[in-house]
Amino acid sequence: MPEITWDEPFCGEGSSCFRLGTDADGNGYIAIAGQEDRFLTDSIDALRTLITDIKTGKADHLL
Repeated sequence: MPEITWDEPFCGEGSSCFRLGTDADGNGYIAIAGQEDRFLTDSIDALRTLITDIKTGKADHLL
């Protein structure tokens, strides 16, 4: 498993909390808080776009 540096959890109202992480190779990770051993990985830019869309309400159904 790669060495991932996790950010603090982000929690929406009434939904699961998730965490973003990065590794030394510049990969981005997203996981449900408390389940960081089960994560999705993609480029940091792709995950940043996903999180931005969630925060602006475009993809809140994903939470």
